[in-house]
Amino acid sequence: MSAILSADDLNDFISPGVACIKPVETLPVKDASKSDNPYEVTTEDKVEPENLPPAQISLTDCLACSGCVTSAEAVLISLQSHAEVLNTLDAHPELPLSHEDGRSAHELVTTNEGRVFVASVSPQVRASLAATYGITEKEATYLIHQFLSGPQGLKAGGKNGSGFTWVVDTNVLREAVLALTADEVSETLTCNMGSSGTDGALPKRPILSSACPGWICYAEKTHPFILPHLSRLKSPQALAGTFLKTVLGKSLGISASCIWHLAIMPCFDKKLEASREELTDASWMSAKDEHHTPVRDVDCVITTRELLSLASSRGISLPNLPLKPLPQSFTPPFPDKTLNGFLFAKSSPRQTAAAGTSGGYLHHVLETFQARNPGSEIVTQRGRNADVVEYVLMSSERTPILKAARYYGFRNIQNLVRKLKPARVSRLPGGNRRQPVGRAAAAAGSGTDYAYVEVMACPGGCTNGGGQIRIEDAREATSNTQPGEVPDSSSKPTPHEQRTWLARVDEAYYSAESDSEHEVGNQSQSLSILEKEDKVHSALRYWSDFMGIPLSKLAYTTYREVESDVGKNQPAVNDTTRVVELAGKIGGGW
Repeated sequence: MSAILSADDLNDFISPGVACIKPVETLPVKDASKSDNPYEVTTEDKVEPENLPPAQISLTDCLACSGCVTSAEAVLISLQSHAEVLNTLDAHPELPLSHEDGRSAHELVTTNEGRVFVASVSPQVRASLAATYGITEKEATYLIHQFLSGPQGLKAGGKNGSGFTWVVDTNVLREAVLALTADEVSETLTCNMGSSGTDGALPKRPILSSACPGWICYAEKTHPFILPHLSRLKSPQALAGTFLKTVLGKSLGISASCIWHLAIMPCFDKKLEASREELTDASWMSAKDEHHTPVRDVDCVITTRELLSLASSRGISLPNLPLKPLPQSFTPPFPDKTLNGFLFAKSSPRQTAAAGTSGGYLHHVLETFQARNPGSEIVTQRGRNADVVEYVLMSSERTPILKAARYYGFRNIQNLVRKLKPARVSRLPGGNRRQPVGRAAAAAGSGTDYAYVEVMACPGGCTNGGGQIRIEDAREATSNTQPGEVPDSSSKPTPHEQRTWLARVDEAYYSAESDSEHEVGNQSQSLSILEKEDKVHSALRYWSDFMGIPLSKLAYTTYREVESDVGKNQPAVNDTTRVVELAGKIGGGW
């Protein structure tokens, strides 16, 4: 999320020219029988004000409208904050998984009081915390578990002493998304219908990654011709929400509304993703109920910085928490034994510099096709800047097998969109179809020869997300615990210091690789990439069979074009275009 839509330092307003149209669309119809005489002249001081009900605008309404782009979205985003986490923990006691508690689970479910609290944490969050406190990524994992589930963390305070029963690493669900992404690319390349884009089940070539919600929001609101190219797979955050709510709901015999899922992510836009109508239990429920209110797969999203605020609100010092695993008494086994082994495997997926800082979607696709073509070689070519890289998988006969690319940052995304823009038809009689005119598009050629493109809105990838701990925050957080480690918090960081800080976060992100190498009994390190995919597919098939729901409903999603009538009759440039241009100039994402 870019600085212009940050939830911090809000100081703007919706001007009359871009006023929200939702209240106008939902105004009640005036009763014609009670209307005044049309020929009667009334002065202003005699007009009685109408007592209309207040307009109610939800976050879904705001996301479904491109009429304005101001900090109104950021205000609604702020509703998912650390304050909501604290309020929910205080409002609902933990749903007991055993009979040791005085009140039974059935009683708490019946009264709609009890909740099963679960959390999912991204590796970029752990890297940001590791860089802040000078610890490894593995130690940052222990710190988060101690805070969310340990006796010295959230459970030590609050009205009910509630904490999180399970804390899940999104890397596990990311491995599932990676395996399904390779399958999606393979099916699209081998299916003639997929290459022409006429098959609704497969995306159009080139397939564009869909894990970045800022990129998805931009495509849906401004470039609907991109939507057929988007991967149909859910992001690791969304897949984690579906996985936890389906398995826990069936295993414990409770509804999805009794499971409260918190996601800790590096990006503010993940809050928008969690609010999508497509990512609720209505998309995967087998029995449809018209009176059922959809329940989100992810109830709340907070960023890394908000995690610090959450600890500060409870008076907990994160660096003083034990950097060791929680006792087994605080980590009950997952209800299903098979899925417990999949979700809480002893070995964590490795993070390599070649895969990048955003999950390694493109890297996994290249490695999978390389494993399927023995003797092939991956050739890398840097683009116009460090955030644009092109890849070609060459066979042993030096013929191209697969072409792919990586585009990070809003400015580079705009160049990619220009390449994929459909050809315009000449208005002259007998005129030929011609490609869109543009210096960048003409110089770089067409992007349709790519098989897969990894797209992320933030320059440098997800470790540089808008919700990550900034160097100023790190200075303040470590001023009392590590004096001298970080420069004076009163000084403004220079560009060189900011680049050094981002490099430090990236180094912590990749430290997970060295941590996993020292683990004893790590068998997954010896598995090939194809063997790992078979293991993931086996777990996904078991999940689908366990729920009795096809995997197409559990792991895949849809996208929609966002249209608005605002400004269509006005030739002037609207605010959406101005914000897009501004975001491109500063190099940020949505």
